[in-house]
Amino acid sequence: MLIAIDHGNYAVKTENHSFVAGLAEHTVKPPLTDEILEYGGKYWTLSGKRLNYRRDKTADESYFILSLIAIAKEMESAGRTNPFEQVQLAVGLPPEHYGVLKDKFAQYFQRDGVIKFAYKEKPYSIIIERVMVFPQAYAAVVPQSTLIMNSPRIFIVDVGGYTTDILLLKNGKLDFQYCRSLESGIITMNNEIIRKVNALHDMTIDDEHISDVLCGRDTILPADVIETITGSTKKHADNILNQLRELQVDLRSNPAIFVGGGSILLRPFFENSHLIAKASFVDSPNANAIGYEMLGKAQMNRHPNA
Repeated sequence: MLIAIDHGNYAVKTENHSFVAGLAEHTVKPPLTDEILEYGGKYWTLSGKRLNYRRDKTADESYFILSLIAIAKEMESAGRTNPFEQVQLAVGLPPEHYGVLKDKFAQYFQRDGVIKFAYKEKPYSIIIERVMVFPQAYAAVVPQSTLIMNSPRIFIVDVGGYTTDILLLKNGKLDFQYCRSLESGIITMNNEIIRKVNALHDMTIDDEHISDVLCGRDTILPADVIETITGSTKKHADNILNQLRELQVDLRSNPAIFVGGGSILLRPFFENSHLIAKASFVDSPNANAIGYEMLGKAQMNRHPNA
């Protein structure tokens, strides 16, 4: 079974699921919930508190544990009830880190023998037969093949949790000589807004309050707090575009495709910016995972015995 996982700093996403990249470890089985992963003699539950940012996600077992949860969720969605499953993983890395960390990231998931765990009290036994690693952001635009193949030069801007990654495609091919990353993601923006609202309005808010405002959902926040959130968000969007110009990425003279969950939140501000001439937006936050699956299927067809 091919399973694609996007290991984001903000959330872990598969084709059909998305959950916050946060974990709580327990030495005894926690009560009042059935969404428990049991592995290696320990119990794990998802947490709303995100893991700390890490450039190298192989530093500990956290992202492996999150991957087991993602695998169980996808197997459940696919109706796979076999007690044993052979899994092929399609995953990705930011393009700037791709060359350095690709092999290490693949080896991180390749464990000896059968991996046994339980999720929601259901036992799983899997072998991870193959791990394929692809460039993040590029994967997200794979379904947009007509658009990228018809553009001699187009930038991909992936606004993620902690970083904004920029890629250049020339006639549909990734130019690995031009991969950049800015430390200007949605998490850094949210942290700044939370501090600002607390300082200006003596009010405590969190990520969900900010998302509610930016997505136009109902909120009981007062008008001045909403104004602070939207004003700070516009400033953050402008800051990303100005940093791009400093990197010689001028979106007034080059088309762009914006991907990632952060781009969805910032879309109204990007669309109204005079610094962007022509932009397309990939609206699915699961776009990288969907692209990994497409690239994985293609690679397995080309090299079935690799």
